[in-house]
Amino acid sequence: MLKIILQSRRPIVPFNEPARDLRIQNKPLWLYQRDVLAPYTTREIELPQGAPLPQVREPCIVYRDNLWFEENYMQAFLEAARKAKGPVRAAFSIKDPAFREHILPLSLSYTPAGDLYLADLWYYPNGPEQGAEPLVIDLLAREIGFYHIPLYMAADQGDLTYQVPLRSLIAIDSWVHIFVADGIFGLFGRGARFEERLNRDPWFKLKLFGTALYEGRQVLRCSGVVQVGRNCVIDPDAIIHGPTTIGDNVTIGANAVIENCTIGDNVNISQGCQLMLSTVGDGTFLPFRASLFMTTVMDNCLIAQNTCLQMCVIGRNSFIGAGSVWTDFNLLSAPIKARDGSGQLRPSNRPVLGGCVGHNCRIGSGVIVYPARMIESDVVLFATRDRRVIDRDIYYEDSDHLKLPQAGLHQRLYPRPGEGSGESW
Repeated sequence: MLKIILQSRRPIVPFNEPARDLRIQNKPLWLYQRDVLAPYTTREIELPQGAPLPQVREPCIVYRDNLWFEENYMQAFLEAARKAKGPVRAAFSIKDPAFREHILPLSLSYTPAGDLYLADLWYYPNGPEQGAEPLVIDLLAREIGFYHIPLYMAADQGDLTYQVPLRSLIAIDSWVHIFVADGIFGLFGRGARFEERLNRDPWFKLKLFGTALYEGRQVLRCSGVVQVGRNCVIDPDAIIHGPTTIGDNVTIGANAVIENCTIGDNVNISQGCQLMLSTVGDGTFLPFRASLFMTTVMDNCLIAQNTCLQMCVIGRNSFIGAGSVWTDFNLLSAPIKARDGSGQLRPSNRPVLGGCVGHNCRIGSGVIVYPARMIESDVVLFATRDRRVIDRDIYYEDSDHLKLPQAGLHQRLYPRPGEGSGESW
């Protein structure tokens, strides 16, 4: 089958990169798409924006390169598409709770069609043609609790829940969608699929119990649910619960606690770190007592000691100073707004949400960041009395290093479209 990729060059703030180049589940999005579709396609064509579809007479799948989809959704979509009588286009029903709660907010990529929203994913059995019919795939969402806000702080909140799908597709139009794809649909979804298989497949459950009994471990700590790569050094006092995936050449120190995470290659997690429902990119270093909760850290970052990141997204090659805290909840229960793909502030539909740091940033120690604030790529923030609390978005023009004669020591690597890179403005 032919694969036709439609380019989306819209940059995602604050990274100033198109979605295809950003990491989700510790893979560049374009590579994740290729791996999911590898069993179904034999060749591909990539088209720039505005280019017409090629006139071919063979089965083909067409998609925009800012889409993140996992294998369960793609399998269900292609099975249903091949049973249809003609071309189809992926669609969501507004009644689907996962779409309504997590996919639609802050999005720019869906086309309304009555009670449906059309995604940029098509299947053509005989080559591209007009008249593709909407194809709605049930995401099989289930409600899962994840957070509790005391009633004396927010009487209308209490227990918070996510609508976690067993099949996932989402367009990456905002940094919040990376948080959704990595955390809610990725790691939460992996846990939900694991539980669903345990309940559905008695042989899988029996094999898992047998593995735990043979290894003398609790079920969630056995090799059936905790996959460890090559050349890893893990202290015996570390606590690791699955489903968790750990890459090659990883070092994990004593008393570290890791639960339902994805850890990349060449990662160093020091003593006393706590990670839950988080993705840690290749080459990242977490010194002692760093904490991550539902946070994405892309490759080659350093999250210094005693720093706490909750529901955040951190770009590649960034440094977060010691003792920094990213808050995730408005104490007066004001709605949390975040920026969409056009840079406009809109309701995020998230009662709790952390912040986002772009690529190549340097953040000083002891910083406190308010919910949903962004720090653009290439920014340097010194630890000064004027910079302890970040209550607004920070852009490159606000970077502290531009005030110094040594500004050229920190090169700008990720300019906005139309702006050149360089030592300073």
